Amino acid sequence: MTTPAPTGPGGHPGPDPGTTPGTANGSTPGTANGTAAWELLLPAASAPARARGRALQAALRDAVRAGRLTPGTRLPSSRNLATDLGVSRGLVTEAYEQLTAEGYLRSGRGAGTWVGDAVRAARPGARDLAPRSPGDSADFVPGTPDLSLFPRAAWAAAQRGVLAELPHESLGYPDPRGLPRLRTALAELLSRRRGVVADPERIMVVSGVAQATALLASVLRARGMRTAAVEDPGSPQHDALYAAAGVRTVPLPLDDEGLAVGPLRASGVRSVVTTPAHQFPTGIAYSARRRAELLDWARSVDGLVVEDDYDGDFRYDRAPVGALQGLDPERVAYTGSVSKSLAPGLRLGWLLVPEWLAEDAVHRKRTTDLGHPALDQAVFARFVERGDYDRQLRLCQRAYRERRDALVAALGEHFPGSRVSGIAAGLHAIAALPERYGPEDRFLARAGEAGVAVRSLAEYGHGAGGDEAAGKEVRLVLGYAHLTPGRIRAGVELLARSV
Repeated sequence: MTTPAPTGPGGHPGPDPGTTPGTANGSTPGTANGTAAWELLLPAASAPARARGRALQAALRDAVRAGRLTPGTRLPSSRNLATDLGVSRGLVTEAYEQLTAEGYLRSGRGAGTWVGDAVRAARPGARDLAPRSPGDSADFVPGTPDLSLFPRAAWAAAQRGVLAELPHESLGYPDPRGLPRLRTALAELLSRRRGVVADPERIMVVSGVAQATALLASVLRARGMRTAAVEDPGSPQHDALYAAAGVRTVPLPLDDEGLAVGPLRASGVRSVVTTPAHQFPTGIAYSARRRAELLDWARSVDGLVVEDDYDGDFRYDRAPVGALQGLDPERVAYTGSVSKSLAPGLRLGWLLVPEWLAEDAVHRKRTTDLGHPALDQAVFARFVERGDYDRQLRLCQRAYRERRDALVAALGEHFPGSRVSGIAAGLHAIAALPERYGPEDRFLARAGEAGVAVRSLAEYGHGAGGDEAAGKEVRLVLGYAHLTPGRIRAGVELLARSV
């Protein structure tokens, strides 16, 4: 007699009881390329308690999308994974259930939980034996610029020039703040483009906004600041970096003008992390009144505002919004990078700190890594000095404006009645789709099955919820900078067909 093949939910084939999915040689369940599932998810377990559930779901989702957990890979039981991560079993169970609803995971009675086959095309960059054609998948996950726009010829010319002229002594152990040449170039650039009060002596070259944030969190922790406020919704990276430094984050709500200062005053914190030029992810530009209120608060508590200017150079339909730091350099620490304007792989950024934090910050940088690579700094300094960086920003701005317009038009055509916001600047948009496209969990699951990678606005929140009308909408954060206008139109059409 033939034994029927086991099936998972919806009649999909489940794992053979005699084998472990994704582990042909009997390796440990939940492994991918030799890495155990709990190792991939461990950073999420250190997120603040209120954000831990969403962080765990996001980390698991990203591991599947990126191919670190491949289709068919069996995951540990909720009890075992919770033990490995040091979190409650309920959080793991909820994460498994949510990703099963979205189509990333499958489960079967007595068969456990495994990565579903339907997510193959939703993993950006994953190699598949039978990949979809470019028209059959789309990746709208925010955060990545168009890497094909990187100015290879101009960068190579700057490298050749630096190697021909760089003094031998510049290759010794560097000033932890960075090469004086680059700090001088950055001071002129940031003052001119962003309205920053930039003294080269107070600029530090870092490997990106992440290092700048981690460094500041460590310095503030050493000064006795055990808590810091963050925007809600906001970047999960802020929570994770502060938690790693032993600083607890307090999520505070936004309104139409930016971070609500009333709850900030009531929180008792003395430091807050903000994205005032183009709030991530909502796209709000802090109003002049809110900026003044925020600085008044900082002065009243002898505190610090951290300004993450992650994409302040890209604006399309509004006048330039200067950096908050320019209004009070002694109450604002300002950080930015070339990750959106050139490429994140360069790992080049900057940090400007108030005078009262400068010595501590320099000491922390010195003990962390002895400074940034001298050649990279010299190349970027030359790139800025010769006007190449300004030319690159103009090129990117033209390209990204066209892509933004393509996204807005495609959403209007394929999702009539949708509202698009946060589009006056930046590299992503918020799309609020009418209730008829929901519920959101089902929408996301169908999108994933169709090979369209999208992020829900809820993934960036701390669980505070929203108004009733907003709760019924499907609210998406759509990155568009890395997609051509044609790919954007095709991706939105594919998304509409899938739901």
